[in-house]
Amino acid sequence: MKKAVQNKLIQILNKTFGADMLAIIALIGSLLMAQYLAAALLIFMLLSGKALEKYATNKASSALEALAKRVPSVAHRRANKIISEIAISDIAIGDEIVVYPHETCPVDGVVIEGRGSMDESYLTGEPYQILKTLGSLVLSGAINGDGVIVIRAEKLAQDSRYAKIMMVMKEAEERRPQLMRLADEIGAVFAPLAFTFAAATWYFSGDILRFISVLTVATPCPLLIAIPITVIGAISLAAKNGIIIKDPTVLERLPTCSTAIFDKTGTLTYGEPKLTEIITAEGFGANDILQKTASLERYSRHPLASALKNALTEKNLELLEATEVSERSGQGLRGVVASQEILITSRKKVIQQNPQLASSIAANDSGLECIILVNQKYAATLRFHDTPRIDSSSFIRHLGPEHNFKKIILLSGDRESEVNYLAALLNINKTYASQSPEQKLEFVRKETALAPTIFMGDGINDAPALAAATVGLAFGQNNSITSAAAGAVIMENTLTKVDELLHISIDMRKIAMQSAIGGMLLSFLGMGLAAAGLLSPAEGAMLQELIDVAAILNALRITWSKNIVSDVVSGSPLKSRPD
Repeated sequence: MKKAVQNKLIQILNKTFGADMLAIIALIGSLLMAQYLAAALLIFMLLSGKALEKYATNKASSALEALAKRVPSVAHRRANKIISEIAISDIAIGDEIVVYPHETCPVDGVVIEGRGSMDESYLTGEPYQILKTLGSLVLSGAINGDGVIVIRAEKLAQDSRYAKIMMVMKEAEERRPQLMRLADEIGAVFAPLAFTFAAATWYFSGDILRFISVLTVATPCPLLIAIPITVIGAISLAAKNGIIIKDPTVLERLPTCSTAIFDKTGTLTYGEPKLTEIITAEGFGANDILQKTASLERYSRHPLASALKNALTEKNLELLEATEVSERSGQGLRGVVASQEILITSRKKVIQQNPQLASSIAANDSGLECIILVNQKYAATLRFHDTPRIDSSSFIRHLGPEHNFKKIILLSGDRESEVNYLAALLNINKTYASQSPEQKLEFVRKETALAPTIFMGDGINDAPALAAATVGLAFGQNNSITSAAAGAVIMENTLTKVDELLHISIDMRKIAMQSAIGGMLLSFLGMGLAAAGLLSPAEGAMLQELIDVAAILNALRITWSKNIVSDVVSGSPLKSRPD
């Protein structure tokens, strides 16, 4: 304590007013005026203030501490059928690591032996057990279930997903957003003003005790402590919900954004083609064509093969035997199913080889397609689209009424027909298709110059646009969170998490301002009472302590939130926007 007082005295002599310097001056004055109770309360206030700040900061940083506690100290390496314990830092790429039941996986790897499930909720926000079998990817930090699993290390411990998350969170807590800088600036202005007010009170009243009383109640701790605690608490709350905040300024800027710009594939859609339409020629049935086409496509590695198989499963149809299967480059897939020759090819190839069929083929409106010929006759056109996420519609629809977005834009590198198809489904009026990463970057820069923007993409080819937006949000389930040029990374690929982040940012700003402004107003009220002679120095110190506690407890409200209420109802229209 003696050293702290000495440091503050040095700062006074150097004319650098700090936040709690007023309390030091009041302490000295109390001692000089033999106000020992007030002096004792001031000492208690200074010490308890630091203790409260430490407790509150630790409470707000609970997610980071929880992550740190989950890091195992040793790993079990298997070499030549012998299992030995080694330090996590000694794990090399390619090592066989045995993960026992209920242990935390030490590194990212691939399952090479065993079968079971793992809890990845701290990494993805998804509160379910994830099945792990041979070849499954395993993330460091995931908690193993009841079975023993052996993995092959794919990354070093310091390069694994868990370590990257911890590093990003720690950096985020150490960075100082504008709200925290604002607290410093206001505190630097408030201290000399409060001192001047106290000095004026002494001058006009001639009572030095009023001077001391004003100073004891004037310390702006609510402003200086509450704002950092709220910011750190918001970072922690986001992490608990599978959202990693890389740049805390994201939390400040999100409520100011009025333009939302979306990438298409993997952001508003699942990034997987789905069979959406079967247009048959006369004499052919849709289910019959689907069954025969899927039966042939199962022998192909074409991206549309899985879409056909899924469509077959949805209709409870069985695969048929296919023979004489061949797939020549550029010629399509050919085979015999149910004694009929089936050819799956493109519109272009059909017209080149059989021009007489051109008039029979259904027009190509949009999306991917394949043409089906049965015994050399045109039988059907199969159309595929990258379908929107189940929560895309309600999320897009609620941005205006719930979060005051004025402009919603779909910006994609996909071809125009696909972009327009998705835009029509989601009721997005402004679309820009076939955009290169350079064009996306230029577009986002122009929009950001007009109004604050939020850009959402996959964090890979969208990195320049993510960095250029006011707020860049990346879906990081399939890419490195530290390589993404985004301010925040959504670990679970769902737009509902984006809405949760919006609410966290709104709550953070509201709670920080409540604590800071409310605490300052109470301090001003107390200063007025002290100036009027209604508070003694001891009573002023007690009042200030109560104000500090109230402000800090209010700031901690954000860390006590267990569930974040989202406006987005997956697959359903919002109540506020009935169809």
